[in-house]
Amino acid sequence: MLCVAIFLSPKSAGSKGTRYFSRDDGGLDKKQLELAGLEAVTNEFRHFLLSMNTGLLATPEYIRESIAHAPPTQQAKAIGMKLDRQSVLFDRAKRFTFLLTEQAVRYPLLPLDAMAMQIDRLASLAMQANIRVGVLPMRVKFSNAPLSTFTIYDDRLATIETDLGAAVFRNPKDVRSLLDRFTSYEAHALFGDDARALLSKWAWSFRQ
Repeated sequence: MLCVAIFLSPKSAGSKGTRYFSRDDGGLDKKQLELAGLEAVTNEFRHFLLSMNTGLLATPEYIRESIAHAPPTQQAKAIGMKLDRQSVLFDRAKRFTFLLTEQAVRYPLLPLDAMAMQIDRLASLAMQANIRVGVLPMRVKFSNAPLSTFTIYDDRLATIETDLGAAVFRNPKDVRSLLDRFTSYEAHALFGDDARALLSKWAWSFRQ
């Protein structure tokens, strides 16, 4: 979760700094609006998912459980807004690459049957023309071990997320550094039929 509205305003157009936001800054609905605004003006998305799925890829059950820590008064509205944001995936003018570690895919956030359905959703989205879903099995060894989930919006803005909040980067050198990391992880990922076969195997493991 992050706050990015300040980076979309005209006053911030020349800003090349880094901003840090706490998870407690604003409510869930505000954060969803800000993310939707950023997604509306982005053409190419690169998501590196280290430990969990992102809301864009999640089933309603997964979303509900992922925000179970939030105040109950915010949860219902936030779930609806997260699901609404998924419509951006069907804008064929936009391109998405999602890299998920095995941990992100298989972390048992839900009951077994619901986890299988979540993985089925990943395999289904991977067949869409403007979406690439890459998976990184546990056996992959990185030269530069990833420590955080991050997202790159076009080549102008990037975010790094932690359990405490997020950092938003606009400095071209910082964005380029994350692009280089993403490319290096992408080189190890399985895509296409290979990815879908592995996702099917992992989904089946939850059905046994």
